[in-house]
Amino acid sequence: MAEPLLSVSNLTVEFTIRGGVVPVIDDLSFDLGPGETLSLVGESGCGKSMTALAILGLIPSPPGVISAGSVTLQGEDLVQATDARLREIRGNEVSMVFQEPMTSLNPVYTVGEQIAETLRRHQGLTRHQARVQAIQMIDAVQIPLPDRRVDDYPHQLSGGMRQRIMIAMALACQPKILIADEPTTALDVTVQAQIFDLMQNLQHETGAAIILITHDMGSVAEMAERVVVMYAGRKIEDGQVEDILLRPQHPYTRGLIACVPHLLGKVTADRPYLEEVPGMVPPLSDFGFDGCMFAPRCDLVRDVCWQEKPHDTKLTDTQSVACWELVTGNESANV
Repeated sequence: MAEPLLSVSNLTVEFTIRGGVVPVIDDLSFDLGPGETLSLVGESGCGKSMTALAILGLIPSPPGVISAGSVTLQGEDLVQATDARLREIRGNEVSMVFQEPMTSLNPVYTVGEQIAETLRRHQGLTRHQARVQAIQMIDAVQIPLPDRRVDDYPHQLSGGMRQRIMIAMALACQPKILIADEPTTALDVTVQAQIFDLMQNLQHETGAAIILITHDMGSVAEMAERVVVMYAGRKIEDGQVEDILLRPQHPYTRGLIACVPHLLGKVTADRPYLEEVPGMVPPLSDFGFDGCMFAPRCDLVRDVCWQEKPHDTKLTDTQSVACWELVTGNESANV
């Protein structure tokens, strides 16, 4: 097996809030292989975007701090890297497409200038060379008339075009890893499909690995090869996309899939109706609870779930889960 390109190991990110210190990321571990597409999935507030910020060294401090763990990029621990080194890495080796391009693009600079700035900073190109490359990147993300669009301002472009510009900026320096944080939020279904096709095509051309952050299991089915399911800052299940969609083990994962109409039949063919995950996401003040964070919403809850955090248990070579119901069931089966 090839060495992982990125390895997140026992990562814990703590934030200071009015009631004390809480872990918004709690002992998270996963690997990303070269050219792989990995999806971090879960409801809003589960820690997906915070994981991306931790990888890039962008945790706002104060109130946040990486209190434990490592983020290793090809043997280099980014948690220990200096600010200067992280600035070299961001946009060059690891790039990010943010959720809302209108808040990420600078409204007073043309989109061409913003793409060119990345190239000048990291690649050492002249202004003319960077402009030529910016036009090529705008063409690569399939925006018509790139030699004219290069001089447009963000407000002159549609939502889908702005997201394409964000992808062009992120891939301009041919990074090893592209982090896409909800890249199709607020876009209509047709444009969503175009953005995903574009990302896959550019991935094949550049060889970049992708971390796709989403709450939409449909997007996972479209894009991902491997999935990490998160809940309240913790990893509760991971595996190949086929394992997660066809054989989900954690009750929360099954609930997420049962909420998606075109995935419903793969998991609950005997129940031809949509379901919901009952209850509410826990407030931030409850993060770090000693037991299972999903216990208040789970129909399989037992006494141990309230008392002890479930361990990440390997079910197969490609799938693991953190659930007391499955762990005790497996132990009983082994007996």
